[in-house]
Amino acid sequence: MLTHNLGYPRIGAQRQLKKACEAYWADKISLEQLQEAGKVLRKDNWLLQRDAGIDLIPCNDFSLYDHVLDMTLAVGAVPERYRPLVHDERHTEIDLYFAMARGYQGKGLDLIAMEMTKWFDTNYHYLVPEFHKGQTFKLSSRKILDEFCEAQELGIRPKPILLGPLTYLLLGKEKHAGFHRLELLPALLPVYGELLVELQSAGAEYVQIDEPFLAMDLDDCAKAAYRSAYEAIHFAARNLKIIVATYFDGLRENIELAVQLPVHALHIDLVRAPDQLTAVLASIPSNLTLSLGLVDGRNIWKNDFAQSLAGLALSATHRLAKRLAKNLADTLVRSPRCKSPWQYAMK
Repeated sequence: MLTHNLGYPRIGAQRQLKKACEAYWADKISLEQLQEAGKVLRKDNWLLQRDAGIDLIPCNDFSLYDHVLDMTLAVGAVPERYRPLVHDERHTEIDLYFAMARGYQGKGLDLIAMEMTKWFDTNYHYLVPEFHKGQTFKLSSRKILDEFCEAQELGIRPKPILLGPLTYLLLGKEKHAGFHRLELLPALLPVYGELLVELQSAGAEYVQIDEPFLAMDLDDCAKAAYRSAYEAIHFAARNLKIIVATYFDGLRENIELAVQLPVHALHIDLVRAPDQLTAVLASIPSNLTLSLGLVDGRNIWKNDFAQSLAGLALSATHRLAKRLAKNLADTLVRSPRCKSPWQYAMK
């Protein structure tokens, strides 16, 4: 049985990231010092998880500001008003990044920040992607690949985390009428395919793709988009073991959709929705690995493991017992149940 973590808090035990960012914004430290602070935090988090015995340790769960903004930059979905920063050699990628997050005033420019709103039902706020009709995408940031290689250099077995393409689009907003943002999926998927291929070439075995929108109400159009998207992802990187992670609620009427996606594993939240296990087990195909979210990632207190296991026992049916007896090692992956504010706290 493998253990994996959906992500680790990025802020630091002493809020080191917050302090470093604020010092950088106030011109009290250099960009190099800010980057070094992030590197130290990532290293400490990876080694702590390794020493705790976690099998699949997440990477790309770190962000200087917001993981949705990171994906916006990665796929090149930069709003037009920030283009002067893109084409001006006096500005770095980090200038563009923080301008999108906080706005920018200077050198004849007055740029407002991107809109913020709540990340599902948490108190964390993310930067809302902005979409327009006919938008194009391209792989525009090396952060995901760089942090994967950084973890490998420490002897870590990294599991890259990507915000899923459907959840990314559904989290955004159309900037004008006349189209729906899911119409952009065919243009977005090749970028995900390119990124997955590069991760595979760099040595990735597992990749976690977060799709919390699978726990939301989906219309037929969105469900069809999920099927086509993951068929394309499977085709692009069929040798990768893709883990689709859902959290914040049960799958409910989306169970059949989720278990039929052509992926290696499906993660479900058994803290928020313990009763879904029976229904998932009744539908799950034999070739799909199940990841069980048993640790409450949103609770500030230490997890009660006895309660977690008791909840599993109460939720489980004879189907789970039969499946465990048949092939324990390939059946379950244990993990926290969700991601929470300031990047996915696990206690």
